This record gives sequence, C-alpha cells and structure tokens, in this order.
Amino acid sequence: QVQLVESGGGLVQAGGSLRLSCAGSGRTFSSYVMAWFRQAPGKEREFVAVISGSGTNTDYGDSVKGRFTISRDNAKDTVYLQMNFLKPEDTAVYYCAAGPRMGLIRSAYAYWGQGTQVTVSS
Repeated sequence: QVQLVESGGGLVQAGGSLRLSCAGSGRTFSSYVMAWFRQAPGKEREFVAVISGSGTNTDYGDSVKGRFTISRDNAKDTVYLQMNFLKPEDTAVYYCAAGPRMGLIRSAYAYWGQGTQVTVSS
C-alpha cells in the first residue's frame, strides 16, 4: 500500500512553467513505478509521464514530449513533474499514480493521489 498526495497545481499563463510534486508514503517508495496522468472535463484520463523505481527509465505521452520532465527523489519519497511551455490544452486535473511496473494504461496503477488542478490561461 502507498498513499500519494499531489501539490503544486495552480494558475499559470501560456508559455509559463509549473512544477508538480507527489509525496509518497515512504517505505518501499523506491520499488514503485510512478506516473502522472491528467484529466480534463469531458475527456478521458490521459497518460502524461512515467518513471521507473530507480529513476533510470522514463516515458512520456506524445502531447507533452519535449515540454514536461518527470523525476523522483527517493530520499524524499517524492516524484516531480516539471512542466514547461505550458499550453491552454494542458489544463486538467493532474494525478499521481503508483504501480508495480511501467505502463501507459490507467489500469496498470493501483494507487492514486487526489489530484491537483492545473489551469493554463491564454
């Protein structure tokens, strides 16, 4: 079991940057693959980024490649999502998720945070 709490969301202008954080439960945190998903109103939850337990391997959704960077600090039991060159279409609730292996599908992750709102204005 792992508990996840996201933070860092807010309102930002297009072209700006924002860093999201996801704090984990601590014990065995480094054994979990961590991912970020997002969901805009009326749309399906979308894969954003994933990082392996060690932080060695990462992958990104096509819509955010080159703009977002996922990282983790296992000593702090925290995963981050650095978002640069934000666009209005990035507006969504962003969720942190944990699972046993890397995957791009929601069902691969058993544990989820409560979400944090990111709003990008024009």
